[in-house]
Amino acid sequence: MKEKYLKFLFYGILLIVFCVFIWVKFSSGFSNIIKVKENYTELATQNKESCLQCHQNTTGYSPYHNPELIGCASCHLGNIKSTKKGEAHKGMILIPGNLSDAKQTCGKCHQEELKKINNSLMATNSGIVAVDKYIFGEADSPNYHYHIKDVKNTPADKHIRDLCANCHLGAEKKEFGAITNISRGGGCNACHLNYTKSAEEDLSEYLKSDKKKLPKFHPSNDVFINNTHCFGCHSRSSRISTNYEGWQETLLDADSIKKSSNFRVLEGNRVYTKKQEDVHHSKGMLCIDCHSSHEVMGDGKKYAHEEQAVKLQCADCHFKEKPNTIPYDSLDAESLKVFLHRNYSHQKNRILVAKKDKHPLVNTYVDSLGNAFLIGKGDGKLHPLNPQPEVCSRDQVHSDLSCSSCHSTWTSRCIGCHTGFDKNEPRAFDLLDKKYGKGQWKEFVAEFSSSLPTMGVRETKTEKKIEPAIPGMILTIDKGSYTGKEIGEEVSFHRLYAPNSPHTTSKKVRDCKSCHTNAAAIGYGKGELKYTMEKGIGTWTFNAEYALNEHDNLPEDAWIPFLKEVNKKTINSTRLDFRPFTVKEQKRLLLVGSCLQCHAGNSEIMQQSLVDGIQPLLKKINKKRCILPAWK
Repeated sequence: MKEKYLKFLFYGILLIVFCVFIWVKFSSGFSNIIKVKENYTELATQNKESCLQCHQNTTGYSPYHNPELIGCASCHLGNIKSTKKGEAHKGMILIPGNLSDAKQTCGKCHQEELKKINNSLMATNSGIVAVDKYIFGEADSPNYHYHIKDVKNTPADKHIRDLCANCHLGAEKKEFGAITNISRGGGCNACHLNYTKSAEEDLSEYLKSDKKKLPKFHPSNDVFINNTHCFGCHSRSSRISTNYEGWQETLLDADSIKKSSNFRVLEGNRVYTKKQEDVHHSKGMLCIDCHSSHEVMGDGKKYAHEEQAVKLQCADCHFKEKPNTIPYDSLDAESLKVFLHRNYSHQKNRILVAKKDKHPLVNTYVDSLGNAFLIGKGDGKLHPLNPQPEVCSRDQVHSDLSCSSCHSTWTSRCIGCHTGFDKNEPRAFDLLDKKYGKGQWKEFVAEFSSSLPTMGVRETKTEKKIEPAIPGMILTIDKGSYTGKEIGEEVSFHRLYAPNSPHTTSKKVRDCKSCHTNAAAIGYGKGELKYTMEKGIGTWTFNAEYALNEHDNLPEDAWIPFLKEVNKKTINSTRLDFRPFTVKEQKRLLLVGSCLQCHAGNSEIMQQSLVDGIQPLLKKINKKRCILPAWK
């Protein structure tokens, strides 16, 4: 028995020695190992890196990206064994996180997130490229999938390179420093890079010293995203970021503006005038309070346009009866990371999820009494999530209206855009390749303004929804100027409106007349829409504010002609599933508008029409007193 025990002990010791040998032999080849802990990734450093022998006592890191936990080379690469600067920095990436290196840096830990980002519209710019090619006549649909990096040099491609290609995540961040209001791209840095005041001051000293005085404060990479991260790109085009903060772009010259709280001059000398801010912004809410990582980084699927990628709806927080929720232990790995990084403590409460794709809103919860709350990601403030008011829930007539149709206070408008190619421009800057050349597309706009949104119809096989619209492309393209023809010799004109989510939400809704008797809302453009009643006959007339455009004889800002059908072959929208009102729909709107000439919107009879519709009430009207429109 003793002999058997000794034999077992001998082999046991031999096995331990062998395991130790294998570990010593092979572990030196690895600087770190990845281990999974509580459904999120922890990168644990096994060998001491040489980096900190020079970069001593640096601080500022987020807890999850501290060198003590993941080392320096996990992000910056380089040679961690050498203490000589030249050798140690060989293969090093000074600014990691650009999409060009993300697979080697951020993507080593965040593989799924990187896959999603690479397919997202913010990385591919597919929607922008598709619409541009469609309008230039280089594609027969705006729904094809593209990638901004594959853009060549056709007229449409050159137009994108000259005017549009700044705003995509693949644009490289090559300079040290914080994300600003004019920052574009930067891959993971675009959202996750944060500089403290100490880090900014330290960087300034480092640059002043000709990069000899090494910084002690390192910028942080974390989930604490603020609105500045969004602003650089989303203050362009439909101007969501500026709208949200309550600023409307103008054509004013920055030098002519006196210091005033009514004006704001952005970097690049763009001048804005003060308008009403979004109610969520007035409460201190950030963009990411609503648009979580699942929307911002994408879900891995390829979408044609942003409205398909955005899953969150107002009703997810402002629900009718009861919200869609899940328990904490059902959170996916990505949501769990955000929950843990933000140190939330509502594990015992159910969490709201978006109805469309079930992604969780980790900064929300429902308490034991059934009350829902949102935790502001910027200030930690608790916001009660009020259910929809009764009028929204009981209104049968407006059930096909999006929330933003009624709750948007204003939206940006631009008209009179002329695009031509200047073949002699000596310093044309290619926004995609970041280099100068000769010849450039140039854009001139007649007017920036704002108004209540126009209404359009989103119509698919399964759904019909009224949504806000803006004159996105009422433009003239001088195509001939690109091919060497005389100016004006080959011109294409387009009158296109685009679906729009203004992000100018107000608790108070627009009144009935602002839709049913408003020319711009229906699509005729600004002007006087007048209802006259003479000799028992009601007649609608429209007098446009803007002159008629020579190309189609419509007012400069119009979407459709007054009470006339649009040729079905006419392209009048940037989407195939979004259109203006038909004449039948216009007449229905104006019929209610004629009733509003005498009956106030909040009157008993008009309120009853919201429940029963207008037709039952028309059967009860006094034909001598109620004069309805006579359509020609």
